[in-house]
Amino acid sequence: MVLDTTYTDKEKEALINDLVGKPFRLLQILRMRGIGSKRMTIDEASPNMQAYLNSVADTTYANIELRPLGILVRINKGLKNFIWVIPYYQLHLYHTNGISIHGQGRFVHFRNNQTYRENKVFFEKLLNEKVKYDTEFHSVP
Repeated sequence: MVLDTTYTDKEKEALINDLVGKPFRLLQILRMRGIGSKRMTIDEASPNMQAYLNSVADTTYANIELRPLGILVRINKGLKNFIWVIPYYQLHLYHTNGISIHGQGRFVHFRNNQTYRENKVFFEKLLNEKVKYDTEFHSVP
């Protein structure tokens, strides 16, 4: 689900908290050594995400925030801000010349450049959180 979060709205904030949990507390953030990625460049996206990206000539940036039950992909389009809310059970990551985040029939591919390489520690943290979620909530029949 992609939400326009240019202006604060309590209903949207409550919806995000219901889907991916409330933000981590300060002590947890310090223990995890941060919960957000650096700004990354979006290389390409699925056709149903094109409306949230800048035009061909402009570069679109995004960053990722960890939550207890999922992630938030924050996309900046000019003066507008969008949040793509992805619970862990819908999240898939692919490492192919950068990284692709897939979920809910959409995807975003981040460019393999300096900021991507700086975020490798963050992506390891993201994978660890996803594995922790899967072991806690996924039951094998």
